[in-house]
Amino acid sequence: MEWIAALGRFALDILRSLGHHAAFFWELLRTLPRSLRRPYFAVTQVHALGNLSLLVILSSGLAVGFVLALQTYYALATYGAADSVGLVVNLSLVRELGPVVTALLFAGRAGTSLTAEIGLMKAGEQLSAMELMAVDPKSRVLAPRFLGGIVAMPVLAVLFSSIGILGAYVVAVRLIGVDDGNFWSIMQNGVDVWRDVGNGILKSIVFGVICTFVAVYQGYETQATPEGVAHATTRTVVFSSLSVLAMDFVLTALMFSH
Repeated sequence: MEWIAALGRFALDILRSLGHHAAFFWELLRTLPRSLRRPYFAVTQVHALGNLSLLVILSSGLAVGFVLALQTYYALATYGAADSVGLVVNLSLVRELGPVVTALLFAGRAGTSLTAEIGLMKAGEQLSAMELMAVDPKSRVLAPRFLGGIVAMPVLAVLFSSIGILGAYVVAVRLIGVDDGNFWSIMQNGVDVWRDVGNGILKSIVFGVICTFVAVYQGYETQATPEGVAHATTRTVVFSSLSVLAMDFVLTALMFSH
């Protein structure tokens, strides 16, 4: 019967962890209106999380566009549909690759930065000092960063998809020789703004909430030691990536199942 007791303890630990995450998320949402009274802090975080991640996002998007155009062209040319390479690349980027790859890169670049920053503030007792001065750390430190990540993620995803499409154009039209007019006209006729682009942006917003929440939670709840901060940054990447991939499946099933 020991395995039943162990299973029960494991289930209770999971429920306790989920409850703590939910309570933390609700408390973070409650502090957002107060943080908006000083929008400068949120704007600063948008710059720190968005602008400073721009180079890796654009370079990755361009590389993905190059490779995706080559692979798509070779596959479609077999069936005489090489002119549709732009459509396939566009749908792949705006529906899936743009939001998902951007979220994974965001978790690795900006998420770990957030976790380390907040964790070091906790290790240096800066958060405790704020509480002693009657300043809520969630409102002053966490909420602006949470809001900045939510705003930055969809912008980065749009830029990733845009530069990827441009890269696909360079490879398909300029290098391989696909007709310029067919490349853009088939893409324009086959992509719906609301169903394809809109759902991709909605995905990126959800991924922004997930990645930023995991980052600030891990930083705030980490042990106030160098080892604790190191483990927290690792957990940020792992939990964010797995959550994004799982949520991507759920959102895709809900958005494109009918």
